[in-house]
Amino acid sequence: MASTLTVPDRISVAALIVAAGRGLRVGLDIPKQYIDLAGETMLARSIRALAADHRVRRILCVVHPDDQALYEAAVSALPENIRARLENPALGGATRQESGRAGLEALAARNIPTDIILVHDAARPFASRELIGRSIETAYAKGAAIPGIAVTDTIKKTDHAGVIIDTPARRDLRAVQTPQAFKFDLLLKAHRAAASTVGIDFTDDASVVEWVGQNVHVFEGEPENIKLTTSDDIADARKRLSGPMETRTGIGYDVHAFDDGDHVVLGGISIPHSHKLKGHSDADVGLHALTDAILGALADGDIGSHFPPSDNQWKGAASDQFLAFAVERVRTRGGQVKHLDLTFICEAPKIGPHRDAMRARIAEICKISIGRVGVKATTSEQLGFTGRREGIAAQAIATLDLPSDD
Repeated sequence: MASTLTVPDRISVAALIVAAGRGLRVGLDIPKQYIDLAGETMLARSIRALAADHRVRRILCVVHPDDQALYEAAVSALPENIRARLENPALGGATRQESGRAGLEALAARNIPTDIILVHDAARPFASRELIGRSIETAYAKGAAIPGIAVTDTIKKTDHAGVIIDTPARRDLRAVQTPQAFKFDLLLKAHRAAASTVGIDFTDDASVVEWVGQNVHVFEGEPENIKLTTSDDIADARKRLSGPMETRTGIGYDVHAFDDGDHVVLGGISIPHSHKLKGHSDADVGLHALTDAILGALADGDIGSHFPPSDNQWKGAASDQFLAFAVERVRTRGGQVKHLDLTFICEAPKIGPHRDAMRARIAEICKISIGRVGVKATTSEQLGFTGRREGIAAQAIATLDLPSDD
């Protein structure tokens, strides 16, 4: 939906990207705004989106105090014409509201001319140039404006007990997005008023402006301008950016002999037993098999090539870090673990009582849902070394989605 409104060249537009969150729901080791999306971080893509409109003359990111090195790495690969428009980042606060105000105060303190301010989530890297343009133009005309899309599901309001207390009419509801756009002085004044009031904690800038009694107008958003919140969102974004995907399957196998001890570690779970398993690490035969299955699907060597038993740093190491490493290799390639299937071959201990705990632990390590993890067991009918209770074997199959190499 193109706008016909012309914003005079004398109007100064700046953009504020809020990137101080921790992104815990994604379940990664770094905040989600710094993860790779097909060769570029989420934050860098969001900066590019805002910079696509030439009227956005200055861009300031609000970052967590611990993330300044990540920020520098993320923006270092941007083209010089975009980096020239970046202000030194401001440091965020403990809440979304505090971080938003910190960015506004930084622009004010640095005397950066700003008539219109766009406030954007770093986790929305797909905002189009047309959407950015509509945000600028609607804010110029209305003073305060946010993008929104019509709600297609019926929405229910419930009380704390889960009982429905209201069903708002869908025609009156909008799912709002960013960039939210405001006259700069209006937003800064509203934030300062909210900051001086105890008990106020707003999760977006429109709410701050509404609170001071100003009207906020909704203009047409874009369904593609999604906020990346979960690991599935990240995987979908990578698919969208990387092109065709292919399904890969890998097989892993491992075996460890028994030794003197009083427990075994299987599938990331410690289980009381008459013996332990002998190995350089914790000898978790199940996680070793899963690690090799994933590495096999990646055509990326095996567990021994990445974690050689000759290296003393892995002596007694917990095997969850090996599996987490393999999963991270998948994500680095822009892929996703779709399913893991693990089979133990042993006479004892009994796997059944611990199956769900193992599934939950493996899902936790791999940051996938438990429904994507299968664990089962069989005996060898008292044949061979497992039948003689000399050790435990495990085999695993991993199914991945990866960007096609073709």
